[in-house]
Amino acid sequence: MPRLFSYGTLQQENVQLATFGRILSGQASAIVGYSQTMVAIDDPEVVRTSGKTHHPIVRYTGDPAAQVSGTVFEISDAELAHADRYEVDAYRRVAATLSTGGEAWVYVAADSLHE
Repeated sequence: MPRLFSYGTLQQENVQLATFGRILSGQASAIVGYSQTMVAIDDPEVVRTSGKTHHPIVRYTGDPAAQVSGTVFEISDAELAHADRYEVDAYRRVAATLSTGGEAWVYVAADSLHE
């Protein structure tokens, strides 16, 4: 099963229900080498689902001391496709190293360089 790391709205139960049709169970973790800022969301459906006009977004820094906390979830391939549809064009999905070991998919700034 794919692992998906969320540092933002995909941790919200209402977003999980709208995106996956269920509440996800996950483990606390962090992604290594990233810093977090905010991005304005223009997609009215995403704003309606999340209840927020600005969402967190991360960019790769390459600094091993930089970490962004969040939750890692095990989801199905179909659910990963649903997450891809939920995320707006400001994001792209990449594999990132977890502080708890291994890798997971994560949505980063589309203009972010990655390892």
